[in-house]
Amino acid sequence: MPAVVDSQSRSLFKRGERTRRRHAAEKRFRMIGLAAVIFGILALFGLLGSILNNGASSFRQTYITLDIHLDPAKLDKTGDRDPEALRKLTTFSYQPLIKMALDALVEGKGVSVEGLTSKDLEGMISKEAPAELRRFVLAHPSRIGETVTFAFLADGRIDGYYKGRVTMATAELDRNVTPEQLRLADKLKDAGVLATRFNWSFLTAPDASDTRPEAAGLGVAILGSAYMMLIVLVLSLPIGVAASIYLEEFAPRNRLTDVIEVNIANLAAVPSIVFGILGLAVFINYAGLPQSAPIVGGLVLTLMTLPTIIIATRAALKAVPPSIREAALGVGASKMQAIFHHVLPLAAPGILTGTIIGLAQALGETAPLLLIGMVAFVREFPAAPPGGFFDPASALPVQVYNWTQRGDPAFIERASGAIIVLLVFLIIMNLGAIFLRRRFERRW
Repeated sequence: MPAVVDSQSRSLFKRGERTRRRHAAEKRFRMIGLAAVIFGILALFGLLGSILNNGASSFRQTYITLDIHLDPAKLDKTGDRDPEALRKLTTFSYQPLIKMALDALVEGKGVSVEGLTSKDLEGMISKEAPAELRRFVLAHPSRIGETVTFAFLADGRIDGYYKGRVTMATAELDRNVTPEQLRLADKLKDAGVLATRFNWSFLTAPDASDTRPEAAGLGVAILGSAYMMLIVLVLSLPIGVAASIYLEEFAPRNRLTDVIEVNIANLAAVPSIVFGILGLAVFINYAGLPQSAPIVGGLVLTLMTLPTIIIATRAALKAVPPSIREAALGVGASKMQAIFHHVLPLAAPGILTGTIIGLAQALGETAPLLLIGMVAFVREFPAAPPGGFFDPASALPVQVYNWTQRGDPAFIERASGAIIVLLVFLIIMNLGAIFLRRRFERRW
């Protein structure tokens, strides 16, 4: 007797057990993928929030306004305003002028605090103040004898008091600040003498010593990074594009080109510190180029960036349809004309995108720069190119590393602020890559 088959079990309108299991598995996979995306976004926002919370305060700084009398009896006894004689005066000669101005300020405002010593009063001003006053006098010797208003940086602990790093309780245990100094700071703030405002010097000033975190800035590091990126762009873009065009369009397919292609792919995966060792051995020890110079950093980062540009450029050239080449050759163009007049312009968006991404990667590298000595403490700005390429300089990622190694908590704030500046540059470069791709993209 033939078996009776239930037509409902094979119906297209009714889900079977296997179909339900398959749909449930797909639903679980989608939920897991969505959870992973949400977790990644939350982690990213958490990281950015932590950086902004720790570093945003570095863009604000506390200043104390003082009226300094540039006493000729202390600065220019001869009265001839001789620049050479003025340069011989050290910052110790300017310290008494600041002390006299502080004493007059406290007395004039009537904001004295019981238990505050003369040394404590001087400690409220940054140790950068005498150097700033000296630079002003050397630049304007004719102002000697006048009373000039200066906005000096407050000490790092006073600044930290208004940023939440320092409290009355911690001041009791801190040998660098006293509760009396914090009480006087509050009175000076009420009197309008002490104020916290935007800190432009964080972006323009050079680095400072361990005892002056409030005066540390990114000026030298930003300029050094700009010089290195200029060198990387000038060297890596033409070399990378030329190598890509040859390998993709002209090179014969043989064992040699296969070896070259494999090595280029392998170089893109080599740890960046290896390029630093190569730069130390070749450019410094063998070629004799100066340590901590943008030229060496630029050459090392060029070697590291070239594989990325070559791979991106070859991918962009491959994406151009073969019909473009065939049409150009069909109307009588040479192979060189077909490539440079038709293929290369169509591949330009991908090439520019790969170049900017490679530059962004090079901008954030630290390890190779540490090996070539760019971790050195540099106060002087490098000169204009091309001479400035050989002057000592720092770089943004190295400056971040340098500040995190120092003991004062104010340098941790500075390091977070430098990370924000670095992220802003990276975002601008990536937005530039997106804009250029959209601007020059062509559809066929």
